[in-house]
Amino acid sequence: MVEIKTDAALDAMRVAGRVVADALAAVRTTAAPGVRLTELDEVARTVLHEAGATSPFLGYRPSFAPTPFPAVICASVNDAIVHGVPDGYRLRDGDLVSIDCGAVVDGWAGDAATSFTVGTEHPEDRRLKETTLRALEAGIAAAVVGARIGDVSHAIGSVGRAAGYGIPEDFGGHGIGRAMHEDPPVPNEGRPGRGFVLRHGLVIAIEPMFLAGGGDHYAADADGWTLRTTDGSRAAHFEHTVAVTDDGPRVLTLP
Repeated sequence: MVEIKTDAALDAMRVAGRVVADALAAVRTTAAPGVRLTELDEVARTVLHEAGATSPFLGYRPSFAPTPFPAVICASVNDAIVHGVPDGYRLRDGDLVSIDCGAVVDGWAGDAATSFTVGTEHPEDRRLKETTLRALEAGIAAAVVGARIGDVSHAIGSVGRAAGYGIPEDFGGHGIGRAMHEDPPVPNEGRPGRGFVLRHGLVIAIEPMFLAGGGDHYAADADGWTLRTTDGSRAAHFEHTVAVTDDGPRVLTLP
């Protein structure tokens, strides 16, 4: 069931969204060659704790997962697309890192992700990141009252396909509110004019993830969480929590 939020709920979700933005900024500032992924997770935990927030990621266990998620961030490096489990891996110069983070404050959730390069940036990684971010911006721009979910999905997918990138079929955005994952699903590819009609008060997480090799295939690591490209190509992932309003899209996870 799709829940339409009140204006007061949107304001409450904005509080959670700021915490997410702060956590992502702190992680990005900390990331450097030699830093372990577990250290990035500790940084995010500190931000959430100091804000009085809890993590919707920690202990989360959907039907596909063999174990509950053990961290407050997903840390996906290079050929890892999403859901990377922070471990003892030390970041290296040139790594392409995607960090996904959520927060819950007073019962309302926020969810966002960003991708960045550690140290030396490869031109092909810059293009991948810029394109994925442009797809996010296109999806946000399409999230207006009277449009449909398919319009958002089409806006995202058109940017990725035009650039020659792959799009993993089974993973995309979602509704969000009191739970991190709510209806409606927001695929990263779709047909315009189809799907749920967007109304004032609908809140969705829009999250394009593109694969540099152009293929759509992926495989899960032994941990049952981390998804990787099967061709070894790199991936990028950006996400914002966005409210549909009569005044246009309202991004709730900006700083």
